[in-house]
Amino acid sequence: MTAGSRPEAEAVVSALRMEGITKHFNGVPACLDVDLEVAPGEIHGLLGQNGAGKSTLMNILLGLVHADRGEVAIAGTPATIRDPNEARAHGVRMVHQHYSLIPTLSVWENVVLSSEGRVDRDRTIAQIEEVSERFGLDVAPRAMVGQLSVGEQQRVELVTCLIDRPRLLVLDEPTAVLTRQESRSLFRMLARLSEQDETSVILISHNLREITAVAHRATVMRGGRVVSRVNPKEADVADLARHMIGRDLPATADVAAAIGVELDEPDDRPEDLTPHPPVLRIVGATASHDGARALDSLDLEIGAGEIVGVAGVEGNGQQWLSALLAGSLSLDTGELRVHGDRVSVGRPGSTRAVGIGVVPEDRRESGCILDMSVADNLALAGLGSLSRGGVVSRRRLRELAERLVEEFDIAVTSIDQPMRSLSGGNQQKVVLARELSAGPAVLVLAQPTRGLDVGAVADLHERMRQAAAAGVAVLLISSDLNEILQLSDRIAVIYRGRIQGELTRAEADPERLGLLMGGVSE
Repeated sequence: MTAGSRPEAEAVVSALRMEGITKHFNGVPACLDVDLEVAPGEIHGLLGQNGAGKSTLMNILLGLVHADRGEVAIAGTPATIRDPNEARAHGVRMVHQHYSLIPTLSVWENVVLSSEGRVDRDRTIAQIEEVSERFGLDVAPRAMVGQLSVGEQQRVELVTCLIDRPRLLVLDEPTAVLTRQESRSLFRMLARLSEQDETSVILISHNLREITAVAHRATVMRGGRVVSRVNPKEADVADLARHMIGRDLPATADVAAAIGVELDEPDDRPEDLTPHPPVLRIVGATASHDGARALDSLDLEIGAGEIVGVAGVEGNGQQWLSALLAGSLSLDTGELRVHGDRVSVGRPGSTRAVGIGVVPEDRRESGCILDMSVADNLALAGLGSLSRGGVVSRRRLRELAERLVEEFDIAVTSIDQPMRSLSGGNQQKVVLARELSAGPAVLVLAQPTRGLDVGAVADLHERMRQAAAAGVAVLLISSDLNEILQLSDRIAVIYRGRIQGELTRAEADPERLGLLMGGVSE
């Protein structure tokens, strides 16, 4: 059965039918009378900006959130799903954008935690290896999860769900941490899975090119409501973006990169040939973590007003470079200098004190405190300026928070609401606003647009450029080559914990970058 011959949902019993789903949080509607229908064996795109209601709708399906009203039917049978175990009993599994693994356990131990029956190490390892190979994912069953990058950990989550061969599989931004080759392999397998096993897939993605390539139908949400239902094969990405945003988007490189489109014309931004006084210097940085080499004689320099992109395959030391600049990784040898002064690393806060601001790879785990309010999270970088005699002025704190919420267009009902209640895009805006408000000399952004919608991506890119124009030394660590090529004045390729080579923007092209990322020096 091909995508073109997919039966209409009305001709068969729906794999999933959600009707009139409504949910409020603190009186604010997250979903309003939402209807969603998915046919057996269908890949169904679910689109919308951050905060559109997609995650709330899927959390209701998973039993993580209970709807105020509405009905759910799976394979034609009404279903009351009170918790994730009941969802799993109905054959529903979800790969969340944010992982939920135990870092002190191995990959296979994390996987076996989600299975039933007695623990069988060899069988679990064999299952991981089989699914990993089938989907083109690189997952090592015996690796310790705490030593894996965020991208590698999300692959573990994906493999864990796919082992079950679920009836209904929900994927939330599954390719955000995969290479292009891995993404293509994943979608080929999803197509075979849906056609041969009639497993239905709900695909949440901000990459609209992916939706037009693999989805049979798509539902678009905006402001907690369904605004349109489209056939992605009959709509181009500009149409889908218009449905999501509610208006036409400019044909800029940022927008194109965010929705997965390549512009007909390359970026004609003139190359920056002005000298950049050095602000950050890393010299011979070598570090270990749990007996393994994390950084290996890494050298890197960034000048004032310069954007330097760090490209590389996930797991080659990007997370340790970010940890070093956040002050949480100790060096065995080498040094870190800011404005020529040596910085003592290995303790949290040491680099912030010398003007390094970091937007970390995992905003939920290390970028914010989810149970604290939005206002308190926004103030974390500037408590000294808000204090007198060691006592924080709540008035000043609230004034700062209100100003940043307005300046960065952070969607909140109140600055007192907890961070965990915000969408991923708005959480990222809070972290970025906090770091920029501290007036950093160096701004480090690790995977900053992962999981963000097109509008949020364009806004973040513009703020990066503005920071550089103001003289901030910007370090962009990203697995998205389009993002690296679009924004960077200079590109450093990391491989096995060291800088394998550097290219100017004029020198860089995907082929040369690919060779360096594979460990081949020019």
